[in-house]
Amino acid sequence: MRLTHFEALRPICPPCHAERGEARELMLTVEAARHGDDVIEGVLQCPGQGCLREYPILDGIPILVPDVRGYIASQLHLLQSRDDLSPVIETFLGEGSGPGSPLDVARTHLSSYAWDHYGEWDCESMDGAHPGSVARALGMGLGLAENNGVVIPEGPLLDLGCAVGRASFELAVRRSGNLVVGVDLGFQFLRVASRVLRRGSIRYPLRRGGVRYDWREFPVRFEGHERVDFWAGDAVRLPFSAGTFGGAVALNLLDCVYSPLDLLREIARVLRPGGAAIMAAPYDWTPAATPIEGWIGGHSPRSLGGGASEAVLRALLTPGAHAASVEGLEMVAERDEVPWAVRMHDRSVVTYDLHMVVVVRR
Repeated sequence: MRLTHFEALRPICPPCHAERGEARELMLTVEAARHGDDVIEGVLQCPGQGCLREYPILDGIPILVPDVRGYIASQLHLLQSRDDLSPVIETFLGEGSGPGSPLDVARTHLSSYAWDHYGEWDCESMDGAHPGSVARALGMGLGLAENNGVVIPEGPLLDLGCAVGRASFELAVRRSGNLVVGVDLGFQFLRVASRVLRRGSIRYPLRRGGVRYDWREFPVRFEGHERVDFWAGDAVRLPFSAGTFGGAVALNLLDCVYSPLDLLREIARVLRPGGAAIMAAPYDWTPAATPIEGWIGGHSPRSLGGGASEAVLRALLTPGAHAASVEGLEMVAERDEVPWAVRMHDRSVVTYDLHMVVVVRR
């Protein structure tokens, strides 16, 4: 955790805010390992006498989720995972655990995300496909905002659902001078992003097929990387005070959270007046991520727009157009059919068409 980010963003205790509406700023109480401006291992604590919750910092990543013990229990295998094993031993672990195991699921997800975010630096892994969808989508979003007269004000920038970090780095490159924080719940993603940030290199498993993977390792470095940090957090219960950020992006996230409406409300809460957010999603709804009652469209032809997610989202982002319209957010631009490629293995690349919107905090 970069101390510059901690001091500028002044994170708050998520349960205190959610349960009592109190923005209690966390204190750094333990520095078990530190390198310059980076706290690699340590503890943050809520000062509230009725709370005193503690939040660990592991591998430079502060874990700022509402239920820390539940998070640790669910991701213990990821928190304790190693990245120093030889590819030969990795193959034994993969074959022994088998398809569908927690190890296989984690490696499959890492393969898809890391390939898209950083595969263009690794000519041997191209396979005729084209990585970089996340960077291209971000560029389209920033262009869409600019072409519609949206000026993102000065202030920190938030990358929600940052995965392995490419959009966070791109924001630092494109918005010179702004602090950027990437937030995600997946610790395996954040560990990869942290390695790129702190070591200037990436190492990840590239899926070839079945449980057969190649470990790819190569240097990656971005200008302005010193203004980037990665934190573990819940996008629906963010550890930030109201009005902290000048801008935010949420690419491929709306249909991946348990309460999309609360995500929109959180974005409205943490943006400062005049702040802008870029969101994009393919509306690939699944009850594994979002209960059907929480879907924004996609389930009932009797609802607004015949159940089309685009129509429902427009209404939610238009003041007075929906009973649950998000207070303070207004959509000012949109674009459809934004391409996004997800590489599954050597013989499978899935392409999505994203719906993109630009919203402004009024």
